[in-house]
Amino acid sequence: MNAASPAPRRARVRAPELVGKGGWLNTGGKNLTLVELRGKCVVVDFWTFCCINCLHVLDELRELEEKHRDTVVIIGVHSPKFVHEAEHQAVVDAVERYGVEHPVLDDPELATWKQYAVRAWPTLVVIDPEGYVVAQHAGEGHAHAIERLVEELEAEHEAKGTLRRGDGPYVPPEPEPTTLRFPGKALLLPSGNFLVSDTTRHQLVELAEDAETVVRRIGSGMRGFSDGGPREASFNEPQGLALLEDGAVVVADTVNHALRRLDPATGAVTTLAGTGKQWWQGSATSGPAREVDLSSPWDVAVFGAKVWIAMAGVHQLWTYDPAAGTVAVTAGTTNEGLVDGPGAEAWFAQPSGLAATAERLWLADSETSALRWVDLDGHVHTAVGTGLFDFGHRDGAADQALLQHPLGVTALPDGSVAVADTYNHALRRYDPASGEVTTLATDLREPSDAVLVGEDIVVVESARHRLTRLRLPEEAVRVESVAHRTQRAATEVAPGRLRLDVIFRAPAGQKLDTRYGPSTRLLVSSTPPELLLKGEGADTHLSRDLELNPEVTEGVLHVSAMAASCDDDDTNEYPACHVHQQDWGVPVRLTEGATDRLPLVLAGMDEQ
Repeated sequence: MNAASPAPRRARVRAPELVGKGGWLNTGGKNLTLVELRGKCVVVDFWTFCCINCLHVLDELRELEEKHRDTVVIIGVHSPKFVHEAEHQAVVDAVERYGVEHPVLDDPELATWKQYAVRAWPTLVVIDPEGYVVAQHAGEGHAHAIERLVEELEAEHEAKGTLRRGDGPYVPPEPEPTTLRFPGKALLLPSGNFLVSDTTRHQLVELAEDAETVVRRIGSGMRGFSDGGPREASFNEPQGLALLEDGAVVVADTVNHALRRLDPATGAVTTLAGTGKQWWQGSATSGPAREVDLSSPWDVAVFGAKVWIAMAGVHQLWTYDPAAGTVAVTAGTTNEGLVDGPGAEAWFAQPSGLAATAERLWLADSETSALRWVDLDGHVHTAVGTGLFDFGHRDGAADQALLQHPLGVTALPDGSVAVADTYNHALRRYDPASGEVTTLATDLREPSDAVLVGEDIVVVESARHRLTRLRLPEEAVRVESVAHRTQRAATEVAPGRLRLDVIFRAPAGQKLDTRYGPSTRLLVSSTPPELLLKGEGADTHLSRDLELNPEVTEGVLHVSAMAASCDDDDTNEYPACHVHQQDWGVPVRLTEGATDRLPLVLAGMDEQ
């Protein structure tokens, strides 16, 4: 069967029950079952809160959630990658932090993930009103296809009498009266005050020198994308902040996919870069800043007269040139991973924190749990970290040290770097002179940034909703070493030939977009590289024969797939087109007699 052929009649597979040891959130304390959801179109969203693609999908689903509120129930199933994400309170925090307005099942042991044979974050599964799975989609960009399917299901089950309209099971939590709510980043202003991105409340907050007293709030406090004065302007989960030479502040307005400018004197907000739309493969990678799409800019820093952007959404570093008013990709290929070298060849994984010195741009590469840096020639280097699957809390020599999903970096006066080691609830320090990693402080709750103030360091304790002042210790704190690997069951496959099939069915009413050449792309690599004897690299076919080295007993297959589809209407000169994209990291164990086929569903159902 051609992996990209049009689908015949929808397959019907009974949906497994939704179970998770952590229980249910956003239901008023009630446990839900699929039987109770009969009559509704159910969209199950398998996500984990570290994953930028998962956060994109949360935003993609908001319009569907609102438009079909009386017929559709979205259920989030939180399936952790990192150890910290298996903590129940961390999931509770994430649900509030990202404004999740539907029931969420906390599944720390991946029980439901396994029942649904999910292989990637994010994955969306559609269940019809009679309790059957009718579609599966991995990655981003599927909201339009799911909405079309939902409309078909509504009509079909309305006619059959099996559609039930009315309110869903979502029960909002009580709001908490804290000054800040999941703050992201902080900036020391020339006045001595602090500017903080109050991310969950979609505002910037200026605090006095005590880091507690509110001087003013900037932004309406509602999700939005509008310029204007401090009360009229609106943001959408803002994060990074940096001071420009003219005294203005540049803001990474993350979910608006934009850079904003704040005039501290007047509180006026304008837009510097971005269109408000998310960047997709094929979009422009340079040009006038207001005309180029961005993708989840998470932090900003001034380095070499330009504003560098940690473009978490596409695993790249971009730059904004204030003098020319332009943006451009500066480092990264959009492939997710840890590869050093010239900027154009480097791989990143959700760069989320930046700090500049005269000679280096330091960055927290969160999904590889790495501390990395860019030199003045644009070459990328790794100080701490080994890849996507190794993390923990271990001090010592940098090549052995471990972090866990860091989000912030701060340059210290002695040339060392403080790392907001977010999922370890710690502040760490890397000293380039000695090559050693130490722990400066523990018992911080999801620290996401820190700023230097004299001999103190002020830490953004995001999940405690506050700024915390610490005295920089002369000697580092010592902690017991802990090492982890991502806990996902390996897929057993036979050594030798392995057929890789990426399943993609164009949504109803659409076809593959071949007007400008092939509309699909498949990139394959492995860790360790010796695992693949054949089949590595990029091609336009979604199926490929791999050859696995029988001398390598286990490893990870890295698969990146993209497909573009457009409305199937020859009379429309400008059909609406959509890009579907997903990256998989599939742990495999080579076992004689195991399967010789690996199906990965990008969109549709695997019918073999």
